[in-house]
Formats: sequence, structure tokens, C-alpha cells
Amino acid sequence: MKLFIETLGAIIIGIGVLIALFYLIKGLIPPQVESYNKIRLVLARYLALALEFQLGADILSTAIAPSWDQIGKLGAIAVIRTALNFFLAQEMKEERRAEQEPPQDRSLVPDPKEKKNPPLA
Repeated sequence: MKLFIETLGAIIIGIGVLIALFYLIKGLIPPQVESYNKIRLVLARYLALALEFQLGADILSTAIAPSWDQIGKLGAIAVIRTALNFFLAQEMKEERRAEQEPPQDRSLVPDPKEKKNPPLA
């Protein structure tokens, strides 16, 4: 059962890589990609899902007659994978928020249409 769930997690990662690669190639053929954030978000979603499956497989393998050594290893693995998943989710949330905000002009040249404040006397 553990092997099946781990294989499922690996398949999910493979599917995510293929879909992200498809979007990358689709965006590069006529160079139209302004930002690779959408591609990163697609891959991040699949990685987060695969991490959940991998953690589930580890929990399942430890649920059957665990030793203290196995419980310790599971705890360490769970903490690492949960931290990875947390930071991945945070980055996905930041990227979604950045996509929804209008682009800001970060040029150093002032806009001539912009009104200047009169100097104080």
C-alpha cells in the first residue's frame, strides 16, 4: 500500500512537470511570456499535492507496528514535509496576490503628465 501511494505521489509530480513544461514551451514558441509565475504556480500545486501523498504513505507505513525509531523518523519527515508544504503554499498565495495587483511603474524617469507640487514659499 505504501509503495502504491508513493508511486501515486511520483506520478503526480511527473504530471505537474509535464504540464508546466507544456506551458513553458507554449509561452516560448512565440515569445509571449512576461512572467513565469503562472508556470511556477502550476508546478507548485502539483508538488504540494504530491508532498501530501508522500506524507500519507509515510504515516501509513508507520501505522503498522511502529518502533520508536520509525516514529522518530516519521516525526522528522513530517516536520520537514509540512514546512516545505507551508512555504510552498505561502509562495503560491503571494504569487496569486501579485498576479491580481495591477503592474506598478518602476521607471526612474518621471512621467511628464504627472502634476508636480508647487514649491513651498
